[in-house]
Amino acid sequence: MVAQRQDAWTEEDDLILAEVTLRHIREGSTQLAAFEEVGERLGRTAAACGFRWNSLVRKKYESAIRIAKAQRNQLKAKAGKRLHQSESNRISGSTDGAMDQTESVMVDKTEQLDHKGEVAITFDDVIRFLREQKESHKKMKQIDKILAEKDEELNVLREENQSLKKELASMQQEYQTMNEDYQALMRIMDRARKLAFLGDDEEEHLRFRMDKNGNLERVEKGS
Repeated sequence: MVAQRQDAWTEEDDLILAEVTLRHIREGSTQLAAFEEVGERLGRTAAACGFRWNSLVRKKYESAIRIAKAQRNQLKAKAGKRLHQSESNRISGSTDGAMDQTESVMVDKTEQLDHKGEVAITFDDVIRFLREQKESHKKMKQIDKILAEKDEELNVLREENQSLKKELASMQQEYQTMNEDYQALMRIMDRARKLAFLGDDEEEHLRFRMDKNGNLERVEKGS
């Protein structure tokens, strides 16, 4: 009995599972036989292979499964035609070589067509299709990786932008506060200059005080 493996399935494992299962479908065999063959090749149990096929891999190869089933039907039809031809020859005892050759050519031509009159797809075409699907899957993974990297870069830029906005708002607030302090200082200095030019007589009647905002205001003496 093959031991159960615990490691993850790779893309190559899935491709082997798909190729073997499609071959068994095409040849008229059972999927269980396909899972047992895959299990021997990959060192997994047939149950694990069957679960992997039904839960994930089968969905990716629905078109290929239809093709394999059509080829299986063609093989059955081919075998039935040969059996019918052999029985007809035995009963009739016909020995006409020319007629046999003509019928053989007609059977070969018929076997090359499916039930819709279209050229039948060979198993090599299925393998080629599976390989193209594998390459497409690889390209999609590369594109997803690039998109993930771009999303990460975009998130970093957004964070930097938010940080710069906060710094700008803080600097604007500091500038506004400094500007208000500067304007208050200039008003105080302007009042001080005016006070320096007042006469002595006027100084006797005038006095100044500073309000809560740091501004000087004139107060009449005795008031």
